[in-house]
Amino acid sequence: MIRIPVHVQKYAESPVFTEDTVPEKLTTLHQTKSTVWGRICILSGELDYIIVGPPEKKARLNLQSEGIIKPEQAHRVEITGPVSFKVEFYK
Repeated sequence: MIRIPVHVQKYAESPVFTEDTVPEKLTTLHQTKSTVWGRICILSGELDYIIVGPPEKKARLNLQSEGIIKPEQAHRVEITGPVSFKVEFYK
């Protein structure tokens, strides 16, 4: 399991998004900058976190799990139903 390194600190977070308000940018392929880590935090419901491969990796995130985004890692989310989530950023 990937973890955010202990030497980085949270510096920002997104607004809370739902299945109706998630920006298109998050559902299409994108990546963080070279020094930025991310954490997808589910507040209710669930979504799929997809890391582009090869091989492609898909994880269903919910209240019991989180999605860790490595710096410069190409990824996207897929809305699977009702959801509320935010993204925290670390560097």
